[in-house]
Amino acid sequence: MPGTKEIRAKITSVKSTQKITRAMQMVATSKMRRAQERMRAARPYADKMRSVIANLSAANPDYHSPFLQDRPTVGAIGIIVVSTDRGLAGALNANVFKQTLLLMREWQDKGAAVKLCLIGAKGMTFFRRLDTPIVANVSHLGDRPHVKDLIGTVKVMLDEYSDGTIDRLFLVGSEFVNTMTQRPVATQLLPVAEPPAEDLQEHWDYIYEPEAAQILDALLMRYIESQVYRAAVENVASEMAARMVAMKAATDNAGKLINEMQLIYNKARQAAITKELAEIVGGAAAV
Repeated sequence: MPGTKEIRAKITSVKSTQKITRAMQMVATSKMRRAQERMRAARPYADKMRSVIANLSAANPDYHSPFLQDRPTVGAIGIIVVSTDRGLAGALNANVFKQTLLLMREWQDKGAAVKLCLIGAKGMTFFRRLDTPIVANVSHLGDRPHVKDLIGTVKVMLDEYSDGTIDRLFLVGSEFVNTMTQRPVATQLLPVAEPPAEDLQEHWDYIYEPEAAQILDALLMRYIESQVYRAAVENVASEMAARMVAMKAATDNAGKLINEMQLIYNKARQAAITKELAEIVGGAAAV
């Protein structure tokens, strides 16, 4: 059994760690509320953009954008992966990476090559070890990502699609369900999938001014940017929720460990006192 001095040092160390994890839990809780507000503000615009693009894909305009046309053969795909810049967020990043690997394996089995666009430092650290081309990456967006920080990265993938280098574009990120649940989601961005017939009340086309090509191309680019921005905002909210839960679990585990070591310390101290008393009694008897 270790001595009381060593046990006291371990208890002090665990208490210091517990203070850090409790502080990180409180910070994550505060940031999560603000991240949820930004997420809720971004969702209506992204949902409305998706609705408009879905209607456009079901319509028959004079101009057929390549972003709306399904290509019969898929030689390569692009995947935009949204991860965090920091760790200590439980299994949040691991679940996103697992979903990405499943998607990669699915298309590689079909004979398609894979190109990656990474948002977040953790994604770069993980995927650079694989033999998969990384055509664009951006990190350290902070707790308040802006669209302007994502435009350059997204445009690289849009250019790859326009040039025919990739034939499908996917987005993989974390969807914020609630504080305790964040699930990885893979979404096809391009070509825009046609919605089920029952989701459309009626089929119609739009009147374009000045011309369909100019408006549709700009609108579709805004659509992709809005979806990636929404994924980045939801990822921040998911990160803060996962970190809050992880740090609470770490704080609770530290408390249990302190209690266990305190019990061991008391037993060691009691054994030391008993030993000293036995030595005193033994010495007195010898005299």
